[in-house]
Amino acid sequence: MTEKSISTEGTWPVPVSFRELVPEVRDTGYLTHGLIYYPARFIPQIPRFCLRTYTEPTDWVIDPFAGSGTVGLEAVLMNRNAILIDINPLLNHIVPAKILFQYAHLDPYTLREMLDEMVRAASVFYRPAWKNLEYWYDPYVLETLCRYWGWAKNQEGNPYQTIIIIALLKASKHFSYAEHRTPKLFRSKAKQREIHHLLQGDWESALKELVYKTAFDAYRRLTTLARLREKSQSSVLYYGGIDSSDSAIYEKPEIRSKTVQALITSPPYLQAQEYIRTAKLELYWLGYTEEEVKAVGRLEIPYRQAKEKISTLTLEHIRGAIQQQDLQDMLDSYFYYTLRSIENAAQTIRSGGKLCIFVGNPKIGGVEVEIWRIIAEYFQERGYEIESIYEDEIKNRKLFRNRKNNNPEGMKSEFLLVMKKS
Repeated sequence: MTEKSISTEGTWPVPVSFRELVPEVRDTGYLTHGLIYYPARFIPQIPRFCLRTYTEPTDWVIDPFAGSGTVGLEAVLMNRNAILIDINPLLNHIVPAKILFQYAHLDPYTLREMLDEMVRAASVFYRPAWKNLEYWYDPYVLETLCRYWGWAKNQEGNPYQTIIIIALLKASKHFSYAEHRTPKLFRSKAKQREIHHLLQGDWESALKELVYKTAFDAYRRLTTLARLREKSQSSVLYYGGIDSSDSAIYEKPEIRSKTVQALITSPPYLQAQEYIRTAKLELYWLGYTEEEVKAVGRLEIPYRQAKEKISTLTLEHIRGAIQQQDLQDMLDSYFYYTLRSIENAAQTIRSGGKLCIFVGNPKIGGVEVEIWRIIAEYFQERGYEIESIYEDEIKNRKLFRNRKNNNPEGMKSEFLLVMKKS
């Protein structure tokens, strides 16, 4: 194909504020969106805008970088159906909890009784299969957490189990030496001092208080969601721990049988080696083995070599401006696997359907990378038409705090690229 600049006459990025365009969503963590920590979550206003603008009730949408399930939850709330795929197996636990929870009539008294029983339980232990476990926990805290988790894992089939596990996930991170306020599994001196200070006092009561408080907050959010979903006919297909750049996933009969109206996604950040690392503690407590976690970690984009170089006019210009070979390799890997994932998922979209892709323009080696423009050039060469390009100025968000950052001011804006499949 001949490289050429994209045709953007009349479609240059239009400045918008998605928070103003979707005023009914006042809190990005509303309902169950913030139930389980996930870095760089897709703010719900954007998928809601896309669903409202480019789909109709009962339509199917697909997200090949589903992350924390934001697109899926918004789809269900708007009476749409969703196919969610993500390399992180945490998705297999996020979706049943924060999207498909169906128990609307649980009561807080039973929940408290179960929490009391868990705290008293002493005979059942669950210890994650991770050789570095002691590095992340004080031995007394670890013993208590192993008791709590042992009891919780024995509650299979009990509708309160989901609520309690959500609380234990949060407590297991907060009472570790891992810095729970920063993406990536990181043992900070400040966190070690914090845990040491806790251990000088009544840390068991503090741990219990956090578990109870988180459980009751999750109870309120989940039962509210279940009541909203009582009359919903929406479906969600989800595949965690799956490489969305592998075309095999889209050959599954349950996916091939669907006619998808829109792809709505926010691909990982250009230097996004944080997602599996960030979720390591959670994955081990949920029962994954060390080899399973390492296997999905190796599939994250910065650790993979591109099988071929993607070529568009803008990408060639950026590639030529970057001097370091390792950064060129990262650039090639990012666009090969990101575009392959989007392109494979887009095969499910009907003619006239939409690609809605939300990205930023990061810097790599001091060079700004217009990801939206590269994606647009790539898909224009494949018969897609640009419908809209929106620019949303970033107000208050910084992805990785307290870390060396070659772009300390961060990205100024993010962009929603909308293209039509012709």
